[in-house]
Amino acid sequence: MVKTLEEIANYIVADGKGILAADESTGTIKKRFDSINVESTEDNRRDYREMLFRASSMSEAIGGVILFDETLRQSAANGDLLREVISNQKSLPGIKVDQGVSPLNDSDKETATKGLDGLDERCQEYDTLGARFTKWRAVITISGNDIPTNECIDQNMESLADYALIAQKNNMVPIVEPEVIMDGDHSIDRCFDVSKKTLSKLYDFLDKKDVNIRGTLLKPNMVVSGTTNAIQAPIEEVAEKTLECLKSSISNDTPGVVFLSGGQSDIDATAHLDAMNKIGGFPWKLSFSYGRALQQAALKSWQGKPENTVAAQEAFNHRAIMNKKAALGEWSMSLEK
Repeated sequence: MVKTLEEIANYIVADGKGILAADESTGTIKKRFDSINVESTEDNRRDYREMLFRASSMSEAIGGVILFDETLRQSAANGDLLREVISNQKSLPGIKVDQGVSPLNDSDKETATKGLDGLDERCQEYDTLGARFTKWRAVITISGNDIPTNECIDQNMESLADYALIAQKNNMVPIVEPEVIMDGDHSIDRCFDVSKKTLSKLYDFLDKKDVNIRGTLLKPNMVVSGTTNAIQAPIEEVAEKTLECLKSSISNDTPGVVFLSGGQSDIDATAHLDAMNKIGGFPWKLSFSYGRALQQAALKSWQGKPENTVAAQEAFNHRAIMNKKAALGEWSMSLEK
């Protein structure tokens, strides 16, 4: 039984395993369900997530599952708690603890993440409910030469460090997620500069507040071209620049880096991760914490119909195993056929 923060963090990313991000808010899961014309009821949300959690690849490829508050408390159709379904798959249940974002200084581009008020009390309860780790997301937008501002980076990274300390105090590993989002026409070099500055500031605050780095996981963006930039950097460049960025800004004591997919296609998210692990030469585990890039194919196969459960699980299993192979540097495009 993994007990210490260090043991939990290392367990989640052991042997090529990664994280299933299934912490979509009620509003976000509604958008996902709208895309397949399924009503977002509590039962439908439960059935969809239970289908994922019972898939055979969970025990092989998924070390942890990030949950939304509703899901952590929910029971499966047969009465089993969903968090116990996850645990029985040799995976650890975790919980999203931030409360979304609000405009920073009335800006229409920059935000600050909410949720520090009452966080200690919420974490105490989540610990008793069996959550072994937590997640908090900060959003950093690139726009022109002036955004992000230093104030935006500083405020969001300090909040991430404050959150991490509270989570650890309550026996849960904090996943710190500073997401420099892909939206925009910026170059990959601009993404590199902003990502490096953001991560460096995050680790400054983590160090200043005496957060136990060995009991954390980092969930960053990859260094990529903005979605509307005419020049989209190839796989090798993304891999090389992302590794360069991490090596120059984060602590070697970090047990694992679990990338977000951030709107990349399923294949791109896998290919980029694999390319980094093939390059090698870093002290941390490099793995995945994907939402859409693990779920999209399964969602399309499921269509809200019980008779599609097996097909949807097969679609999920394929993506989970492909990303495990990428986390080990053993993926190739030929495996996708």
